[in-house]
Amino acid sequence: MLFLAYVLRIPFRYTDNPRAAPGPAMFGTESSLSMFLNTLTPKFYVALTGTSSLISGLILIFEWWYFRKYGTSFIEQVSVSHLRPLLGGVDNSSPNNSNTSNGDADTNRQSVSECKVWRNPLNLFRGAEYNRYTWVTGREPLTYYDMNLSAQDHQTFFTCDSDHIRPADAIMQKAWRERNPQARISAAHEALELEDCATAYILLAEEEATTIVEAEKLFKQALKVGEGCYRRSQQLQHHGSQYEAQHRRDTNVLVYIKRRLAMCSRKLGRTKEAVKMMRDLMKEFPLLSMFNIHENLLESLLELQNYADVQAVLAKYDDISLPKSATICYTAALLKARAVSDKFSPEAASRRGLSTAEMNAVEAIHRAVEFNPHVPKYLLEMKSLILPPEHILKRGDSEAIAYAFFHLQHWKRVEGALNLLHCTWEGTFRMIPYPLEKGHLFYPYPICTETADRELLPMFHEVSVYPKKELPFFILFTAGLCSFTAMLALLTHQFPELMGVFAKAFLSTLFAPLNFIMDKVESILPSGLWHQLTRI
Repeated sequence: MLFLAYVLRIPFRYTDNPRAAPGPAMFGTESSLSMFLNTLTPKFYVALTGTSSLISGLILIFEWWYFRKYGTSFIEQVSVSHLRPLLGGVDNSSPNNSNTSNGDADTNRQSVSECKVWRNPLNLFRGAEYNRYTWVTGREPLTYYDMNLSAQDHQTFFTCDSDHIRPADAIMQKAWRERNPQARISAAHEALELEDCATAYILLAEEEATTIVEAEKLFKQALKVGEGCYRRSQQLQHHGSQYEAQHRRDTNVLVYIKRRLAMCSRKLGRTKEAVKMMRDLMKEFPLLSMFNIHENLLESLLELQNYADVQAVLAKYDDISLPKSATICYTAALLKARAVSDKFSPEAASRRGLSTAEMNAVEAIHRAVEFNPHVPKYLLEMKSLILPPEHILKRGDSEAIAYAFFHLQHWKRVEGALNLLHCTWEGTFRMIPYPLEKGHLFYPYPICTETADRELLPMFHEVSVYPKKELPFFILFTAGLCSFTAMLALLTHQFPELMGVFAKAFLSTLFAPLNFIMDKVESILPSGLWHQLTRI
């Protein structure tokens, strides 16, 4: 508009009252206004257009930053939250609205509960794996938030109120609270100088050992001490709440040590030994499901290609009353895909249709993808993998990374499984067009996964987001307005005469239909009608 005002700046008549007769005051106003417009130079219009472009650019930057941080447009949010009630769009006093508010509150509470962070059952060793990655690449694979959650887990599992009785346990209670790794390791050595301490060996195996072999040796030493403490506390657990808490702590320590020893055996290639240790552990402590040892067992059985035992484990844990995970859902899909994937062909399936077994496999894949839609991109190697974090968010990108990191090899081993996944996984999204509002086989997809995953995953990883957020209209509009005004300012400054001719031609073309209609109307109506109407 500023550019057009410059092009069309010509003397025009200015009257406050169309009935008033021309007088000196009128002609004085017309003359001064015309003189003011004619004295404006092209630089003024260029500066004015550039200023509006700058303001549009600042608005664009702010909108983009707000959208990246909060996932919504600031202008749209203000319009819906503040302007719409002023215009009468929402009636806060209506009972329907109060019911809706209660429903939204319930949905929010459900989302918060669904975004609970879980301990990764297959988490790596800090000293032997995470730290070696840091030494090689110079990048930290763990975030502060993730390590802080691990510190809280250690304090919950490995400490109790009676730790002050034994000096070594008192030292370790402080060690688990230390943020500096070297301070924790020094405290563990200090505790071992006083007496054998299972939790001190655990800390050294996790953080000081630089190889899995060294970690296994330290865990075996911890096992000897932990079994003795467990037997003593088991005999005294009914003598009071203090002894009961100590027995619960010793139980957690023993289970943790045996599980990590089984993982060491698995990493060192002794997979059958690892499977036996996990089975014995699950029989000895069947109630400690919080460690999710069955997921370690599933991965080891898949490595042995013992698919019958995998199916038996799934039959026990893939139950509607038990919490699901990507490991359970995608392992079930893998077993069903294994039955048909070697002979599956998309062209043949499109001609003859899907058989019953193929339909079951496709439905299992759709079920798994609905639970965690981030996994297929990692299994199909459309997105690069990183080291999995120590904690995961179910149905989130962190869980997808943790699953694909250990199970990609099992999918590759089954002939045609990845091809079947590639051909069918995107069909899931046609069944759930609005995943945040309504699910198909599971609850609606939680909206908090992206925020939690950004806290759990390192900065150098591009977090997978589902569903993909489209850019708000105001960001696109501001970007277009900024670009258009900047281009007009540049062209007007470089070619003022040419741009003037172009603008006049554009306007004449734009108003040509209107002028044609006006001419037709004037030819039809009496010549004095307009004069009579203006007098009325």
